[in-house]
Amino acid sequence: MLGTQLASLVDDLPAGTPEALDLVAGFDACLVSGFGRLGDDGAAALAALAAGVAVTPLGDRAAEAAAKLTAGSVADEHLITLAGARAALLGAVHDALLDRVDTALGRTRGEWANPADDVPDAPRNLLEGCRSWLRELAVTGWRGVDHDLVSSSGQVLEAMLADPRLRRLAVLVDGLAAELRASAPIATMDQLPVRRWADLWTRALLLCQAGAWPGGAAETVSGRLLVLGIDVHEHATAVQVQVHGLLEVRGEAAPRLVRTAVAAAKVDTIVGPAIWRLFDGYPALLAALTDGRALTVTDVPLLSSGDLLWADDRAQVGDPADPFVVARLQLPDAVAPPVPPLDRHPVRVAEPVLVEGYAVDNGELVLHGHRLRLDLDRLPTLGPLTPQLVSGSTACVGLLRWDAGQWSLQPLAVQATVKRKPVPMHGGEWASGPTDPKAAKAVKAAGDTVAVLRERASRLLRK
Repeated sequence: MLGTQLASLVDDLPAGTPEALDLVAGFDACLVSGFGRLGDDGAAALAALAAGVAVTPLGDRAAEAAAKLTAGSVADEHLITLAGARAALLGAVHDALLDRVDTALGRTRGEWANPADDVPDAPRNLLEGCRSWLRELAVTGWRGVDHDLVSSSGQVLEAMLADPRLRRLAVLVDGLAAELRASAPIATMDQLPVRRWADLWTRALLLCQAGAWPGGAAETVSGRLLVLGIDVHEHATAVQVQVHGLLEVRGEAAPRLVRTAVAAAKVDTIVGPAIWRLFDGYPALLAALTDGRALTVTDVPLLSSGDLLWADDRAQVGDPADPFVVARLQLPDAVAPPVPPLDRHPVRVAEPVLVEGYAVDNGELVLHGHRLRLDLDRLPTLGPLTPQLVSGSTACVGLLRWDAGQWSLQPLAVQATVKRKPVPMHGGEWASGPTDPKAAKAVKAAGDTVAVLRERASRLLRK
């Protein structure tokens, strides 16, 4: 990314962005107090949200839903309609921001394609049970949530986790319930993560509808995957390692920007580098991350969302592939994937970019007089990247993100000077174990938590 590209990106927001976010904030405030206690301000906020989508196909239904909720009738269909209106407004903001990114970078983006085959419906009784819990949250409001209300999700959550068709929804609801449980009683909290909880509630409610939210049409591809870096999504009971890279598809001139991910269930005592032990069933992927190598994949499904469905037995570790060399030579011409409908949200913007020749000042990247916040809170704890290392870097492969009204850069790999030599480092280097002596010593002192838990589980099964 050049200084001129950064300037065109950060100088101002797309028209209508603040107004759309204000409408969303009004709805989110209703979730704080609860739809069972809507006052005049809450009624006005719902009416304003409905007016914001008046010219869309949701217009009439949103106006009716706002009126019903104001009158005290809290039905699933009304909540779902307004959740859809909220998602539509955030989707419009997302599209405007992503267009700004593509224009600044000169990036080409593919067209969305729906899958041809229908996806089997999940059990409707479980969907209804989940909707019922989400409805109770909405009626009660975050301020009224207590341990009993959180615990009431346990039975349906356990059943959803056991059904692979509902795993996506179940992990989401499990994470929301865990956050609420850790915060209860919420009435005593000074500040609430209002936007975050409203995002999770909205997404869960939409996923509770019969049918499916597909990742797009699938095709089978073969080629070479060049890794740019990893992004780690983690909470107490689950972790996902998402790999961002470029896929050179056989027979195509331009590489494609893709993601692939592996996930595992966990407990809250498995943290830091020990998390990699959960993924020892993916030796090819871990070897490529550890050694900085390309992967040759054969007949692997690729969704139009840009998600490569990982199959380790269809991958072979190839030649060395420095993420900075890959980004310099191929990232400018790469074709980006379209965004699935449900993922159109500003915080889901995560575009790989290369930035070089900058300085770091007080947690901000400074390039040609323009500033970009570094999102150091997202640095994975299972790799060598630290805020100090990022602060001393001069080149970065990262994810361009937008949150809290501003752009930021999440480092995936940095190039810093160590003993007068440029040294690249990335978050996946410790996939086969820490290479830093201090980190390795700490891991050894803590013991192999995963091995201990597996042994205990084995003993229980033998009994």
